[in-house]
Amino acid sequence: MEQRISQFLQQYMAGVYFPNIRITDVLEVLIIAFVIYQIMIWIKNTKAWMLLKGITVLAVFIFVAMLLQMHTVLFIVRNTVTVMATAAVVVFQPELRRALEKLGEKSFFASVVPFDTSRDRVRFSEETVDGIVDAAYSMGRVKTGALIVVEQAIHLTEYESTGIRMDCIVSMQVLINIFEHNTPLHDGAIIIRGDRIVSATCYLPLSDNMGLSKELGTRHRAAVGMSEVSDALIVVVSEETGAVSVAQGGRLKRNVSREELRASLEYIQNRKTDAKKKWGPLWKGRHKNERKTSE
Repeated sequence: MEQRISQFLQQYMAGVYFPNIRITDVLEVLIIAFVIYQIMIWIKNTKAWMLLKGITVLAVFIFVAMLLQMHTVLFIVRNTVTVMATAAVVVFQPELRRALEKLGEKSFFASVVPFDTSRDRVRFSEETVDGIVDAAYSMGRVKTGALIVVEQAIHLTEYESTGIRMDCIVSMQVLINIFEHNTPLHDGAIIIRGDRIVSATCYLPLSDNMGLSKELGTRHRAAVGMSEVSDALIVVVSEETGAVSVAQGGRLKRNVSREELRASLEYIQNRKTDAKKKWGPLWKGRHKNERKTSE
């Protein structure tokens, strides 16, 4: 029996090729698969999805032209590919920039460069979380519209400059007063950096996402648009319904509860804190009494 099995294996398995797989080969496959997956997710969540469909149609057309030996068409294609590639880069420049920014936001970068202090500057306290949450739902009860941008790693200097510069501690009373109807600062968004409001009446980019509900107005589209070009968390209070929504990463979560809003704020707060823990002892005492001195 064993002899028959041996003969069978020799007969049918002799021509089978078994490659010599190394650990680096496995790593290469995993890395390439991860990169392809991330590119597919990026394409799906941006306007690049329309570009991909257009490229697919164009590729089919070129393939047919090659089969039918359409020399004039192939000549035009050969001489316009470079121009079309350059045009695609120009048209999708915001999406490409956002993709590179996302790469720089990864937490491992902070561990490789421990002396990057930009993350420290944008940390905020529990008092700031309480102020944002209390103000949002207080304004929601009386249907006062609001747009609050909480800055993270990416500095929003270009949008900050579109509004009126401020420098005050975040509190429920200040936020309610800013967005009160018929006040000079109520129109537009405010930007919060750390524990301070740095600008008010700011203009934000509107989202071109056609998948957003038609019920949403300019305030919500501005919130989504801002979340598409930055890593900021944006809190929106609807003037029509008083509902509170949160935008981040190009997505809008509507009608969030007080607990959900607090959880979202605490998540980004703790993420910044956790990234700092490893290197915190090197800078111990640096930010002691920071809130007091900044006031």
